[in-house]
Amino acid sequence: MRILLTNDDGINAPGLYVLEKIAAQLSDDIWICAPSEEQSGAGHSLTLTRPVRMREHAPKRFSVTGTPTDSVTMGIKKAMPGPPDLILSGVNRGANLGDDVTYSGTVSAAMEGALAGIRSIALSQVYSGEGHGNNVSFSAAEAWGAKVLKPLLDAPFAPRTLINVNFPPLAAEDVKGIRVVRQGFHDYARGSVVEGMDPRGFPYYWFGLHGIEHTLGHNSDLEAIAEGYISVTPLQLDLTHDASLAQIASRYTA
Repeated sequence: MRILLTNDDGINAPGLYVLEKIAAQLSDDIWICAPSEEQSGAGHSLTLTRPVRMREHAPKRFSVTGTPTDSVTMGIKKAMPGPPDLILSGVNRGANLGDDVTYSGTVSAAMEGALAGIRSIALSQVYSGEGHGNNVSFSAAEAWGAKVLKPLLDAPFAPRTLINVNFPPLAAEDVKGIRVVRQGFHDYARGSVVEGMDPRGFPYYWFGLHGIEHTLGHNSDLEAIAEGYISVTPLQLDLTHDASLAQIASRYTA
């Protein structure tokens, strides 16, 4: 089985090395194509206004001067001799829960794989307020990663779908198990914009990730993580709200 690894935290991110360890338990044919620098929050964006460059660091290990989506495209079309059987994105430093998946470069890399018809899974390590910078513990992800992935290797994936996995901020031995759950939703009313002043006296603004209210829903990824479980959530790329089709169409009929 040929596996392509990518992420949005960059080619040198600690979580990518954790993902390599996880993937090595599944295959010995592992390729890496990841952004050269951190691309957190890039979403499903493509680089269209400047050339993208790819660098080979070692056999089967490449970086791309672009987004996670660019990295998957370059990995499939330029770096690898043929398409992979599986794409793994992560392990992200931080949660990708609820509607945060729409911002996530980690999840978007898996979306690009799904669009290419390749089985794709995003993995993220949630951390508590004590985690700072690269001092985040990936204990749960490293210990549980292969256990989560193995049942998915031959599971049927519907077209244009992917799997989003989040590991709770716990030591590996404290994780309670695995739950297959739906996507939850955040309340962004309390999201913060932090204002500061640069040395030249001009204001700047930094979007804060704290202060966002989590609305726990029954059987959601937010609830699973809060209760100490690994969340496994199937996502689809079809964003059509079918229940509204007839209602909206009626507005245009005579």
